[in-house]
Amino acid sequence: MNTLLLHCRPGFENEVCAELSDHAAQLDVAGYARAKPATAYAEFVCQEADGAERLMRRLRFAELIFPRQWARGGGFVELPEQNRIGVLLEHLSLYPVCGSLWLEVFDTNDGKELSTFCRKFEKPLRAALVKAGRLREDPSLPRLLLTFRSGREVFIGIAEPRNSAMWPMGIPRLKFPREAPSRSTLKLEEAWHHFIPRADWDKRLAPNMLAVDLGAAPGGWTWQLVNREMRVIAVDNGPMAENLIYSGLVEHQRADGYVFRPRQTVDWMVCDIVEKPARSGALIDTWIGEGLCREAIVNLKLPMKQRYAEVRKILERLEDSFKARGLRVQIGCKQLYHDREEVTCHLRRLER
Repeated sequence: MNTLLLHCRPGFENEVCAELSDHAAQLDVAGYARAKPATAYAEFVCQEADGAERLMRRLRFAELIFPRQWARGGGFVELPEQNRIGVLLEHLSLYPVCGSLWLEVFDTNDGKELSTFCRKFEKPLRAALVKAGRLREDPSLPRLLLTFRSGREVFIGIAEPRNSAMWPMGIPRLKFPREAPSRSTLKLEEAWHHFIPRADWDKRLAPNMLAVDLGAAPGGWTWQLVNREMRVIAVDNGPMAENLIYSGLVEHQRADGYVFRPRQTVDWMVCDIVEKPARSGALIDTWIGEGLCREAIVNLKLPMKQRYAEVRKILERLEDSFKARGLRVQIGCKQLYHDREEVTCHLRRLER
């Protein structure tokens, strides 16, 4: 099982290749990355039999930027038109017993069409795996991830449940709230799910906290904050949705989000402004570095080329800046499902 399969947003295959190649070089795991444009996945093929396992053991999936899901296996397997389950069972004899099963596809139009096949195929496959002793409900065992490229091609992979995506294919099932003024509201909700343990929500996303939303109009991100009963300073020269103003929790400041500064330290700063990533990185440095906020979620809009390199450069600058200031700051960065040509950064000041 020397191959690592990685799901991603279509068009970001090269970024996954660059990121995994970078990590592999740092960890002294020999191999090469390969991908085709717009396929929504990449592969990292290791030259040593245990290379993929070593990468997964030494990397934290949640800390990777561009991959949505990963699994290690032996590559794609051809399935016959008949007796697919029998062939799968033969291949699985080389794999450990697993504690859960996910059938996945890639985030493409072809993948969407395959979803119907997977739903129908899962029930008889699950029953056969249980009968053969290849699957038993046990959260301590690896997860079996079957990723279908077509009805006749599948990647048989495994991953540790606590070191892989929280949702199949890394795609959260979030419902768009009708009261929210824009679909961008789902970006902030997904960011909370990814960066903040659910058990911490009541403490870190608490009622009466004070938040600043930079570039707030029409209020997609502000809606999420208000829904948590936070008080919000919404900063934007554009108009805000009336239902948010009527909530009594929103103060609308007509100002430039990159110039505005709060009169006191706030609990949260969030920002989803279309601007060069270096400028947004400098904004993060100011708000966290100068103690204007305790936590922040900021989207970085990406250039057309060298996107992984640009993100790494900004993150390294932030790390160096905080270190020079003597600050302990937790930094996370992920291209979320609801992101487009951007990544989402989360930062939290920690006590020394």
